[in-house]
Amino acid sequence: METILAKTLGQENLSAAAEERRQLFSRLLGRLAHEIRNPLSSLDIHVQLLEEDLGDLAPQAKVKLAARVDVIRGELHRLDAIVEQFLRLADPSAPNVTAVDLAKVIGHVCDVLRPEAANRKIELIPHLSGRLPLVEADSDQLIQATLNLVINALQAVDHCGRIELRACRAKGGVDLEVQDTGTGIAAEHLEAIFEPYFTTKVEGNGLGLWIAQQIVAAHGGTIRAANVPGGGAVFRIHLPMRQRNSAHG
Repeated sequence: METILAKTLGQENLSAAAEERRQLFSRLLGRLAHEIRNPLSSLDIHVQLLEEDLGDLAPQAKVKLAARVDVIRGELHRLDAIVEQFLRLADPSAPNVTAVDLAKVIGHVCDVLRPEAANRKIELIPHLSGRLPLVEADSDQLIQATLNLVINALQAVDHCGRIELRACRAKGGVDLEVQDTGTGIAAEHLEAIFEPYFTTKVEGNGLGLWIAQQIVAAHGGTIRAANVPGGGAVFRIHLPMRQRNSAHG
């Protein structure tokens, strides 16, 4: 599609339109992040007050409610991290690069989303091949991109389905894949799914895959989507190898 537009409009006009669109969505993301942050701050204060109130309860009730408050606290922190990500995307800055273990990224994502997957009767299956090199990346951003891909897969898979996460060596770098047993992607949508606000699902707002793409692009990588023979889709992130690579067992 972009090749056709480039021939029709000229590459310069196409690039200008893409940059204008990027700036528009950057402004929208920044505004959205600030709007979300205000109620999050209020919720954080009230959670602190609830924690103080727990001290007046009987021990048995305190233990039960404390666990629930911990879950709320954890989810508030995750939402705050997402807001921070929105702000970084709205005002892009270089990733905070460290040596990242993809096994830990996949493990963390599975831990976070396994309860939701279990609720939908969907299996989350991690696969890790051999000795993977550490990747020079921003760990938080890479986790967010992977979370977005798995959430997208959860929304695409029927109950009793399966989602597999893989990390493996690839030419010039490392690949991270999320494969599902859903209905796949319509051919006419394969190019459009990474556009902001594009979605064919009842769930979601159409930003998850776009954000994942922005994160991967900031790392000098690529992200592709394809259908799997027999049904389902696979999303593949390719991250190039950088300096200071090492290996782990």
